[in-house]
Amino acid sequence: MSYVSNVVTGVCPNCKKTKVFKTLGNPILFKMPQMNDECVACNYSFHRETGFYFGAMYMSYALTVAEMVAVFVIGLLLKLSFLHMFMTVVVVILALSTFNYRISRLMWLNIFYEKDEE
Repeated sequence: MSYVSNVVTGVCPNCKKTKVFKTLGNPILFKMPQMNDECVACNYSFHRETGFYFGAMYMSYALTVAEMVAVFVIGLLLKLSFLHMFMTVVVVILALSTFNYRISRLMWLNIFYEKDEE
């Protein structure tokens, strides 16, 4: 599997058998996704070190900005008022918050994955 397929499927970068996240979260109920501590199949730790996922915050920010710009451009093409565009942006960002959280962490985990040579 490639980097992209690992991120999209959300599986362990080492053995590609276990899902990284236990729960997907729910933005309506304000529940964030929960990660497994390690892979059940190969014991690969998803929590590499303290502060490891700090960089994923920047990836999540970039995803959010891209989504906001896309919604804004679509709003301009549909000739929506500024207030309607603003409300649409807020709704889309809130709806995609848990998705951005999961994807950014999966991207960060897979970027820094190194196969242990035994």
